[in-house]
Amino acid sequence: MSELSVKKVKTAIVGCGMISHIYIRNLTKLFSIIEVVGLCDLNPAAAEEKARLYGVEKIMTLEEIAADPEIELVVNLTAPVAHYSVIKQMLEAGKHVYSEKMFTTELNQARELVALAESKGLMIAVAPDTVLGAGIQTARKLIDTGMAGRITSGLVSVTRNQNLNSEMFRFLQKSGGALPYDVGVYYIGALIALLGPVEAVRGFGAPALHHQKELLFDAVNGSDWTIPGNNTLTAGLRFACGALVSVHFNGNAVGAERHSFELYGTEGTLEIGDPDTFGGPVRLIRPENEAVTMPFTHGYDGRNMLPDKSPFDGYGNRGVGVADLAWAIRRGRQNRLSKEYGLHCQEVLQGIDEAARTGETYLVQSRCQVAPLASGFYSSVFNGTGRGDAERSLID
Repeated sequence: MSELSVKKVKTAIVGCGMISHIYIRNLTKLFSIIEVVGLCDLNPAAAEEKARLYGVEKIMTLEEIAADPEIELVVNLTAPVAHYSVIKQMLEAGKHVYSEKMFTTELNQARELVALAESKGLMIAVAPDTVLGAGIQTARKLIDTGMAGRITSGLVSVTRNQNLNSEMFRFLQKSGGALPYDVGVYYIGALIALLGPVEAVRGFGAPALHHQKELLFDAVNGSDWTIPGNNTLTAGLRFACGALVSVHFNGNAVGAERHSFELYGTEGTLEIGDPDTFGGPVRLIRPENEAVTMPFTHGYDGRNMLPDKSPFDGYGNRGVGVADLAWAIRRGRQNRLSKEYGLHCQEVLQGIDEAARTGETYLVQSRCQVAPLASGFYSSVFNGTGRGDAERSLID
């Protein structure tokens, strides 16, 4: 089937902050299934700027998006504290929704939205869509084909100075800005995409440090602050497949970000690159052999295959989860980064928080499965000089 013969899904984008650059550019130029018809932001000037840059015709209000019968899909790029209200309004208007992470800031809100979407026959997709990138999809292919045997355990870790980051990115000063929710969700999302659902968690946590000085903006914020919630979490996760994984997220660290992601199997070990990117390398270590960097089996490796360069190229192929949802709409199938996936990621993270608070094991109620992409389709051809056929991996 030619993707060119399928009717594009008319899409509106809500939230025109920094991350919107890469989303709008990719959704207007990288994926054939999407037609961006409107932009919305509380600051109309921000929406107007993006509309000029990327050739989007309409600046719209939330009410105008909700009332437009031609718009089928809404991309929610607002701050986490606004996710619930935006998603609910669009679902009630009959729109499918893709939302940046986190799904919501409260677990009961996420459950309510899942039930609402279910009742209306609508789909929600929830970031991170980096799990659809070449790195995680290649690791999934290796696991599914048994190259590492049965995965028995794992270790993931990320450290970052989240307090310093919160000077630059002010939304991090609010609920959902602590490291486990801002960055740790990439690791939790990747683990779930690779190993399936989590059954139970145990954990310990520590709050963010009180931030008393501004290093970057010379007190532009006006006062000191503390990022809400636990900024450091350590946990043990038991997966339904039997694997036991140790998790370490520390936003109270200093210096450059450090990360690790390893899965240990009965026949080998997988070293996986940063899941906050699309093209982290995957290394396979088998007995009596040197570690081998495996060739990617999938496209969406994060490289810019569009003719224009952008200062936001480092954000890679953001929007592939939107395209997967659009293809799911047209093909009548379940989208991969489903509402169940978003709910499960959120419950696992908040379950660690709850286990840390109570000192008891948290039993995870939700379940999900993330179907892999078809392999053998790539973002580039001719040694990276031409654009490939990676979108075909999203069709079914």
